[in-house]
Amino acid sequence: MIRRLIQLFAGLVLYGFSISVMLEAGLGLEPWGVLNEGVTEQTPLSFGLVVCLIGALVLLLWIPLKQKPGIGTVANVIVIGLAVDATAPLVPDIEGYPLRALFLALGILLNGIAGGLYIGAGLGPGPRDGLMTGLARRTGWPLRRVRTGIEITVLAAGWLMGGTVGVGTVLYALAIGPIVQFFLPRFSLPALPREPVLVAAE
Repeated sequence: MIRRLIQLFAGLVLYGFSISVMLEAGLGLEPWGVLNEGVTEQTPLSFGLVVCLIGALVLLLWIPLKQKPGIGTVANVIVIGLAVDATAPLVPDIEGYPLRALFLALGILLNGIAGGLYIGAGLGPGPRDGLMTGLARRTGWPLRRVRTGIEITVLAAGWLMGGTVGVGTVLYALAIGPIVQFFLPRFSLPALPREPVLVAAE
């Protein structure tokens, strides 16, 4: 369990740092990041606090879906947002497309590694993953259709509020699955009894 917890929190902190790197790149975020940035643009709240608040709201949607959160689920809601705000000042300011492109690629890579770490710990899915699997179970729709519908909805809402949609959004969508698929087997720990490891990346 100690190893699981260390791996979980290392993954969540790295996930938050990867978001800070992609934010500095300014070339577009993944759908939930676009939503978080859009809310940040419309409120005085920090990006990290918005991550925490939206994660908590999503977690509330688990109640009618009868989803059961794990330790990792609650930690996901709290730690990623705190890590974004804590690491953002550590990311250097950059200018010029080559450096921004490099930061984007680095952010996506770190995000995929982070996903492999915290998912592989097997201590519960992230709130957004749980929403996706819960809706798929309740509606009977294919998981891919549910995920696509959710991400298009949050992407559109975030863009309308001022979130950044760009080449990074497309590149993230194409690259994150293969990156997580590569790293997840390397970090996966044996599943706990009655707590299977979720294989879908957040």
